[in-house]
Amino acid sequence: MASTGLREELTCSICLSVYTDPVTLKCGHSFCRVCIRNALDSQVAGRYSCPECRERFLTRPELKSTLRLRNIAQNLFSSDLRKTGISCTYCILCHVPASKSCLHCEASLCEEHLRVHSSSAEHVLTEPTMSFEKRKCSIHKKVLEYYCPRDVVCVCVSCRLDGEHRGHQVETLNEASEKRKQKLKNVLQKLTSKREETEKRVQSLQERRREVQEKATGETERVAALIRDIREQLEALEKRVLSEISRQEVQALLRVSDLIQQLEIKKEGLSRKIQDIEELFNITDPLTVLQERELNETDFCEAEEGDIESDEHEEVIKDTQRDDKNLRAVDLDEGLISVILHTGLTGIVTGAKGHLVAPQASDILLDVNTAGNRVDVSGDLKTVSWSGINQIYPETPERFQDYAQILSTRSFSSGRHYWEVEGSNSGEWVVGLAYPSIDRRGDQSWIGYNKKSWGLWRWPGNQYAVRHNGKLILLSHLPSCQGLGIFLDYEAGRLSFYELCDPVRHLHTFTTTFTEPLHAAFWVWGKAWVSI
Repeated sequence: MASTGLREELTCSICLSVYTDPVTLKCGHSFCRVCIRNALDSQVAGRYSCPECRERFLTRPELKSTLRLRNIAQNLFSSDLRKTGISCTYCILCHVPASKSCLHCEASLCEEHLRVHSSSAEHVLTEPTMSFEKRKCSIHKKVLEYYCPRDVVCVCVSCRLDGEHRGHQVETLNEASEKRKQKLKNVLQKLTSKREETEKRVQSLQERRREVQEKATGETERVAALIRDIREQLEALEKRVLSEISRQEVQALLRVSDLIQQLEIKKEGLSRKIQDIEELFNITDPLTVLQERELNETDFCEAEEGDIESDEHEEVIKDTQRDDKNLRAVDLDEGLISVILHTGLTGIVTGAKGHLVAPQASDILLDVNTAGNRVDVSGDLKTVSWSGINQIYPETPERFQDYAQILSTRSFSSGRHYWEVEGSNSGEWVVGLAYPSIDRRGDQSWIGYNKKSWGLWRWPGNQYAVRHNGKLILLSHLPSCQGLGIFLDYEAGRLSFYELCDPVRHLHTFTTTFTEPLHAAFWVWGKAWVSI
């Protein structure tokens, strides 16, 4: 936009408009070629003078074109025209940018013609426009001066006094525009806040990506250090483990990149909305603000009182919960890595066990004091089986009353732990974990049917399922062997199940935040048994 000082320097003192084909006299003053030519033609020969400084010339002065001045004036014209795209209706010889439009005359005026334009009330001036019909009432052909909130439309004085809007509570255009801008401000604030929350989630995911990469590097180094001590017969195992880490890293990073891309798309959408509203908010013409129908129907409705804060609050909570869940899901499956290592190294390198998670299966024993009356427990406290008759167990507060299930004596309140179990092909059984505060009678005491237990279910129809808090998930993988590995990472809130076939297969991982110590939990039914 050209400054006021620059415009004054480029204004002809005769026509008071920006130079058109400027020329310069000997005295240094410049004028439009047509203006100075007409002025000199009106003067007496031999008594020519400059209209600006009155310097006299004995002969008619030569008019010298100033290319640089002409280019500057043309650029000023072009800049003003690009700003509005509307030129003065009365400047016929050249395209002079319009400063205002008169709705009464249905004409656009430059600064010069605006000075001599009528200032009466009926001559309503607005920002330069070519859409005069949109600014007048289609019924009475009068200038739109009011806004009817009831019918959401701009009206003229006749509509208000005698037309269909008679008796309606109306507002001036300025009042209605200010109210609309206030709503726009509220929407802008909410969208800005939402964009900031989105940026925070993007940063969180980016940090998670870095953690995954660092953890992958650490796991690679740990595995490589372990394998270096093993003979040539373990080279295949080393390659297999490193390949699994790389695969998990790629999957985790792809998931992070996908989540970041989704948030970036959401962020771009919010930015576009913010840009559209900012552009509308900066428009000085209230009528244009009020008649922007596209935004009225989409974004403005979000700014209604009483709806935004609760909806936005709920949305932020849901987004945060979803992000927390995604952050837990985006990680390396350290349980699978450890299980593969354990099964590969068993019987080969005893010293390698010190690098694996603990405790081993020998550290877990069944707690007879918790056994239900239809449970048989082996003498070594390693096998639980279903009994067709009620067992005679002493009454204890810890004993399950209604289901054939049992807990371990040992509990886990921190660290990483791994153990293996073997289950029967007959009957039904469940293996998992439970808090010590789980109910001991009633439906809420069944493993997986409450918030205090997590279980993997083996059904007779050769089917795996998992259950927590009553929610059942059927697994697509069908059982192919009897051995299972269970991996617990207490601090990370991860409980994973693996089938110990060749190759080892991941079945399911629960992700949560553990709040109590955890006991190994078992349930059997119909000639089923499970051994640790």
